[in-house]
Amino acid sequence: MELEEYRRYDALGLAELVRKREVSREEIFDAACHAIERDNPRLGAVVRTRFERARAESNAIAPDAPFAGVPTLAKDLLMAIEGEPLAFGSAALAEWRPPQDSTLITRLRQAGLAILGQTATPELGLMGITEPRAFPHPANPWDERRSPGGSSGGAASAVAGGMVPLAMAGDGGGSIRIPASYCGLFGLKPSRGRVPLGPLHAEVWQGAVVEHAVTRSVRDSAALLDATNGMDEGAPYPIRREQGFLAALERPPGPLRVAVSLGEPMSKPLGSVLDPDVRLAVEQAAARLEGLGHHVEWADPPVDGERLANAYLSLYLGHLTADLAWIARETGVPVSRLEVEPSTRAIARLGRHLPVRDYELAKRDWNAMARAMGAFHRRYDVLLLPVATAPAPRLGELYPPRAHERLMSLLVIPGLPKLALKAGMLKHLARDALARTPFTQLANLTGQPAMSLPLHVTSQGLPLGVQVLGAMGDERRLLALAAQVEAEVQWERYLPRPLQDR
Repeated sequence: MELEEYRRYDALGLAELVRKREVSREEIFDAACHAIERDNPRLGAVVRTRFERARAESNAIAPDAPFAGVPTLAKDLLMAIEGEPLAFGSAALAEWRPPQDSTLITRLRQAGLAILGQTATPELGLMGITEPRAFPHPANPWDERRSPGGSSGGAASAVAGGMVPLAMAGDGGGSIRIPASYCGLFGLKPSRGRVPLGPLHAEVWQGAVVEHAVTRSVRDSAALLDATNGMDEGAPYPIRREQGFLAALERPPGPLRVAVSLGEPMSKPLGSVLDPDVRLAVEQAAARLEGLGHHVEWADPPVDGERLANAYLSLYLGHLTADLAWIARETGVPVSRLEVEPSTRAIARLGRHLPVRDYELAKRDWNAMARAMGAFHRRYDVLLLPVATAPAPRLGELYPPRAHERLMSLLVIPGLPKLALKAGMLKHLARDALARTPFTQLANLTGQPAMSLPLHVTSQGLPLGVQVLGAMGDERRLLALAAQVEAEVQWERYLPRPLQDR
């Protein structure tokens, strides 16, 4: 199979070629390996490969598996492959190897996906950009001077660049939807607990983190969810395995009640400035939905943006402190000597001094927002709003500057972290960390499913996604809506992005 032919198909399209015996599984496998070997030196999306092991595993794939041996990539975060490196984007875990496969990895193999390697992520998945100091920084195939976003930036770069038709991703505050928006891909964050994180984890970030994928097509995302959803043994959420996500694409969703918002309740408290192209993308998406027969009404979500940001970061700080303690336990290296980035260490110091009272109050704010959004969805089926305030930033633009890191290093002084929290450091962190992407954390805190639709390309040739949130557990409706829009827009004509001077 020639590389350019391989790059024309989504995952289910490739699987269909195998089933029809128009190409062999081995030909598709070789094409994917060739694509990674050729393009990854420029894109930096893949941090390590496992071609030979994947080839052996693909030989055992059942003939009737839905993905029939199609290649994919796992994320270098949470997705454990027994005995193989899983660094979480950090030098501190560069040699760590999990003792067993994650449930998700097992289900991917059962679905017939061949896992060729692992994609780049920021250290511990903490940033909306993917620029870890321990690994290469992936580039955006639409403009290699720009970031593909984070924390699933490596995954988005690999799919938009044509290495694989879909790549696994995770979303704790927008980490599927932000890279999807920046790279012109479809990105669905499922409902809380829909995809298991076990057995090494029960829940991550109090359930805010959900794993799924970035894809070129809606149908790949739906078929993958059919294969991977449902609790595993001992999971904290009693969410049974369901089917029908792919089948939901076969019929239009019917007239929906669509609320449209520019997200001011979330962006205004952070001083965020909306790029004109983002406003245009949302307005055009609203008009498109209206043209498809949906009832569209401008209405902001009932959210206090400042409280949302503070609640999100309170849990973020607390869990980062625990993460470093866990790394120290797993590696035998004291926390003070872990090889982590200065900003990671500084934020963890703040987390050590976060009162348990504030942590629990933050979780109660999560519940209040979830209840408010539940009531909101009695009136509206879906909410349309931006993914980010602007197109993809330039590489290095959003990474903390050295001067900022030096200032944060002062938090080592005894008593200063506690004083910093009392002085409002959490609000300063919110502005620094979330001002560019204030719209995505809501769905993580409430547990709702949300997706980024690649509906807009700026005059500078950069993609912009628009975000759609659904009621808790309503992935089928979101996927049906996405398929309806995809059939009209045909965004796959933009993908994969050709690299210059191929």
